[in-house]
Amino acid sequence: MSEKEQKINDDHEVNLDNATAQEAVQQADEALEDAQQKVEEDVQALLEQALAEAEKHKDTALRVQADMENLRRRTRLDVEGAHKYALEKFVNELIPVLDSMEMGIDAAAKEDASAESIKEGLDMTFKQFLDVMQKFEVERVNPMGEKFDPQLHEAMTMVPSPDHESNTVMEVFQKGYTLNERLVRAARVIVAQ
Repeated sequence: MSEKEQKINDDHEVNLDNATAQEAVQQADEALEDAQQKVEEDVQALLEQALAEAEKHKDTALRVQADMENLRRRTRLDVEGAHKYALEKFVNELIPVLDSMEMGIDAAAKEDASAESIKEGLDMTFKQFLDVMQKFEVERVNPMGEKFDPQLHEAMTMVPSPDHESNTVMEVFQKGYTLNERLVRAARVIVAQ
């Protein structure tokens, strides 16, 4: 092969190499553009997904906030109702006692009423009243003969007494009361010295 043919051949190969290189660069550019477009699409999809999730969380937060506000309102109304009607059961239990007292007063006003029948009616009404009090955990404190306890008793006076042990309750002026084992009124007593 002659030099001239060799040169043409080399030029031809260079041209082919240049064309191949240009094609490779063009393919690389297209691949890069495709990759960039795919990344943009992926980023856009992730952004849309994140926005949808954020909207869902916002909706959930708003619902929880509304539920909490409703719960506060219902609780406030329940507490108001509990305060307003706390004594309803107690009052319902006392009404029959009042009815008995009223019937006793009416019976005592009659001409044929005897002291014995009036006393019997009073005893029954008193027992009914004590039953209601006990039902609601109200207990009487009657410390007659017990040791003086300043937590439960109020000493009105101290009297020397050879018949009683020192610091013992000799007499009860007024009985005391507890509600659920908490002192409501101390028993007023006379204590032996």
